[in-house]
Order: sequence, then C-alpha cells, then structure tokens
Amino acid sequence: MPTTEQTVAVTSGRRLAHPSVAEIRLETVLHALADPVRLTIVRELADGHADMACIAFDLPVSKSTTTHHFKVLREAGVIHQHYEGTSRMSRLREDDLEARFPGLLAAVLEGARRSARSPGPAA
Repeated sequence: MPTTEQTVAVTSGRRLAHPSVAEIRLETVLHALADPVRLTIVRELADGHADMACIAFDLPVSKSTTTHHFKVLREAGVIHQHYEGTSRMSRLREDDLEARFPGLLAAVLEGARRSARSPGPAA
C-alpha cells in the first residue's frame, strides 16, 4: 500500500529525488550543514512542525537562492520534500540521519543553538 507521501507524489505528478539511507554520505551531509542559511533551515525544521512549506521560512536570501539551499539539503539526504498542492513541504530526515550517523544531527543542532545564544567575537 502506498504511503501518504507516495500518494501525494503520484497524485500531483511531481516527484523529487531523494537518496536512500544507504546512499547518504557523511561529507555531503557535513557540506550541506556547513552553510549558515541551510543550518537555519535545519534548525527551524528541528524546532518546528513535522512538515513546513518552503515559503514559511524567513531567510535573508532570494527565492531562487532559497530553492538552491533546499535542493542541496534534499540531495544530501538531510531533508525530505514532497508536494501538497502547489506547496513544496520539507521534513527533516532525523531518523534516517540517526540510523546512518548516530548522534551527528543532535550534535550539530546543539552546537548551532549554542552558537546562536553566545555573543559573536569582539571586533
């Protein structure tokens, strides 16, 4: 029986490529998480709802650049995206990343949260 995500993809006719858990590579995930904008997206997904529309993020970049950042995260295996009507919804692949690299996402998110709370370096 198809999952809800598969049904949505079939119904809308639009499918997005995602790596399987076995195809997720550490260096690709780390590269994706190294960018501050992409890290913000991941933090918001981790702290927010299970699925969030791309337009729900308040990012300091253009729409086309935002699209690029979501694509990098999706192709790295950090997020899963699917369509609901005309909205592209994003979900953090927490379970998949935990299975592949235990503790990695939690450590990165904790470091990002601490960094956001601490003052920057003195000029």
